[in-house]
Amino acid sequence: MESTQLALEIIKVLDKKKAVDIREIRTEEVTIVSDYFVIASGTSNTHTKSLAEEVEFELKKLGIEPDHIEGRATGWILLDYGTVIVHIFTEDQREYYNLERLWADANFIDLSDVLTQD
Repeated sequence: MESTQLALEIIKVLDKKKAVDIREIRTEEVTIVSDYFVIASGTSNTHTKSLAEEVEFELKKLGIEPDHIEGRATGWILLDYGTVIVHIFTEDQREYYNLERLWADANFIDLSDVLTQD
């Protein structure tokens, strides 16, 4: 699956599971690490774990498995799908690490036509 479509599928899963403040950052022009970051917050540790598990579950149904997973027991879970890296934070961890500031030179994608939540 192409990276743009993969990121969109991940965003839809996170939105459906009520992730907070979902962001998509196009990183391919500023790093070789990935083409996109998808960043979202959960309302608790339990919610962040649930979000990560749902992304894994839904993508596995499409035959897509993560290359690597980190942080299952922390407030920052990273799912590495190669061209798309998913960062799921608790709200306080997201504020602390502030990836949006670190990647401010990258292109932030407008998701207003994708997201169903306010």
